[in-house]
Amino acid sequence: MIDDIYADARQRMDKTVSVMRENFSKIRTGRASASLLDHVTVDYYGVEVPLNQAANVATEDARTISVMPYEKSMVQKVEKAIMTADLGLNPSTAGQVIRVVLPPLTEERRRDLVKVIRAEAEDARVAVRNVRRDANADLKELVKEKEITEDDQHAGEDRVQKVTDQHVELIDSLLQEKEQELMTV
Repeated sequence: MIDDIYADARQRMDKTVSVMRENFSKIRTGRASASLLDHVTVDYYGVEVPLNQAANVATEDARTISVMPYEKSMVQKVEKAIMTADLGLNPSTAGQVIRVVLPPLTEERRRDLVKVIRAEAEDARVAVRNVRRDANADLKELVKEKEITEDDQHAGEDRVQKVTDQHVELIDSLLQEKEQELMTV
């Protein structure tokens, strides 16, 4: 029973970290990355689909992303979807290839993005601590119902605390990595 609580807590903490990673990938650094356009959706014959299902997305160089729709008729729709995605990007079309050139980030914009990722990391830390709180509450409930001993409860809480510490360290290291990436010109 303790193992189930521990496994559930670990799984939920892993999910929190993966969501944070996903959110970090959406935050633009000075370098072009195909993942920057991952959450852009395109109207594909009346159905909203992710951009990567309607076009081939690749990075040409450090500042350019190329998008090549699978169908010629989709060029205009893909271009419009990128413009309206609220990423501050202006795509330019050359035949069937859409190129998105990333403008250089200003120092002020970099600092703003660092604040955003710090807030994101703090949200992830809070979520991990909430998972720990829930797991500890489950352990206390088992003691109340006399299904486990208090010693088992303390051992279980120690295991949950260790996995919490590991996840908080992982969040901090990912944050530091992303901060460094953002501040590198």
